[in-house]
Amino acid sequence: MKEQQAPQHRRRRLRLAVGTPLALIAAGGIAYGTVFGAFGVDAKPEASAATATVPDSAMAAVAAMQPGWNLGNTLDAIPDETSWGQPRTTKALLDKIRAQGFNSIRIPVTWSDHQAAAPNYTIDPAYLSRVRQVVDWAIDEGFYVVLDVHHDSWQWVGKMSTEHDKVLARFHTTWKQLATAFRNESAKLVFESINEPKFDNADNARQAELLNELNTSFHKVVRASGGNNTKRLLMLPTEVCTPDQRLMDNLATTIKSLHDPRLIATVHYYGYFPFSVNVAGSTRFDAQAQGDLDKTFKRMRDTFVARGIPVVLGEYGLLGYDHGPGAVERGEMLKYFEALGHAARSNKVTTVLWDNGSFYDRGKLQWKDAGLFHQLKSSWTTRSATASSDDVFVPKSGPVKDRTLTLNLNGAAFKALKQGTTTLVSGRDYTLSGNRLTLKAAALTRLVGDRSYGVKATLRADFSRGVPWRIRVISHDAPAQSGTTGTAGSFRIPMQFRGDVLATMKAEYADGGNAGPTSWTPYQQFNTAFAPDYGKKEIRLTPAFLDAVRDNARVKLTFHFWSGATVTYHVTKSGSTVTGTTS
Repeated sequence: MKEQQAPQHRRRRLRLAVGTPLALIAAGGIAYGTVFGAFGVDAKPEASAATATVPDSAMAAVAAMQPGWNLGNTLDAIPDETSWGQPRTTKALLDKIRAQGFNSIRIPVTWSDHQAAAPNYTIDPAYLSRVRQVVDWAIDEGFYVVLDVHHDSWQWVGKMSTEHDKVLARFHTTWKQLATAFRNESAKLVFESINEPKFDNADNARQAELLNELNTSFHKVVRASGGNNTKRLLMLPTEVCTPDQRLMDNLATTIKSLHDPRLIATVHYYGYFPFSVNVAGSTRFDAQAQGDLDKTFKRMRDTFVARGIPVVLGEYGLLGYDHGPGAVERGEMLKYFEALGHAARSNKVTTVLWDNGSFYDRGKLQWKDAGLFHQLKSSWTTRSATASSDDVFVPKSGPVKDRTLTLNLNGAAFKALKQGTTTLVSGRDYTLSGNRLTLKAAALTRLVGDRSYGVKATLRADFSRGVPWRIRVISHDAPAQSGTTGTAGSFRIPMQFRGDVLATMKAEYADGGNAGPTSWTPYQQFNTAFAPDYGKKEIRLTPAFLDAVRDNARVKLTFHFWSGATVTYHVTKSGSTVTGTTS
């Protein structure tokens, strides 16, 4: 059933933003900043959301937007809202997201398939009305709303170097229509010029020129449209929204040249790439991944925040998480999000989680991984302790031994170790020496019970602040594979996982060269070159991997598991036939 169009004069309500200074509340009001809704000559008569109070300071306004959430793969989907698997957006969804503590929502929109031909490029009124409906729902909920021009960036904007006048005219016309349509919308509506802009057939200098021209054109069109747009917050990106120093310097120069205190810089961050997708053996959130994160946020602070330019991390996440569970091990993922939240707070960066349906189930209106969301939410306000692993592997056969984890306390203090409502006993069940938590063999023996394969118990380490750290106790044995034949289009290795969990795969030719599509490393990308299926007891080698393998060349595969076990396998492709052996 389609959503009904909202009435023109619907009742609105204004919620107090979480970021509103307590001093203002104590003073008996929230009269902080300028009420933009009163400025337009034909401003909406409603007195709440349309006239929402937004701080005069762009820095303060952006701080009030923290934290944010992306309505991804929806209005940005091609060609229509539900084309990429997400349901039609409802007011109930936005109400649920707001209730989770989010203060801003980014609504990516792709306009290409909803525009008429040149020279007017008229936006389909029905589609524009639908976008307005979702925007108004979000503002009714009390969100700050970011509205952009999204996948148009690669559909037609990217051709600007060779079709300069045509692209600039369409960009100008598109934003003129949007600015006119929304010029009397609440001051909580923020415009973002273009998502992840990149220009074909252009060197670095030319790319910088073209983006500066687009951002400047966007600024001029919006400011000239009148109404609340004369002082509306506007967000400008770097090239591809990448937080590299050169690109951020270029954007800082553009912002400075516009002499407008209501501008925001925006970039995206998906982590240290090898860790983000699990390639090149980067299975852990290690010192290199942590260092990349810390340096990136420091660059944002030094380039923008320290110069009085607010910055919004318009998208963040992990690329591998969008490709399916397991690519990035859950505990390592929790460490990443904990560290990112801390870095954002320390460097005064507002963050907007990219969610294309991977995090929040929009059909069931609930988080797919509640524990992950609790970690995210906790990171908005405080640090949480973590550990070297969230899994303890106990061999099914042979003696059970003590197992030690290293705690990353992050300023917290250890309080207790529990299994459900039962508190484990220090000295008998575990010991704590500095930051080393040792689970005693006797306790592990009790926890694994009959020692059948799989997760036998889940422990919870409680700390003085933040969320608990959960530890799975897993019974396992060394995985075992068997020989098989198949095709390059469909090849699956029979695998007895025996309670273990796959971490990565190394692929090498007999002559020592790297095999597979990521030829710069022997460790191939999880879920792109290979993928485990624990239910079917198999590991799939993808067509992308096998297509990149040389014909009649024997490939040695080494599968690394989280228990520390490794298993060797060999495959040979001959035409479309693939043969796999254990020796």
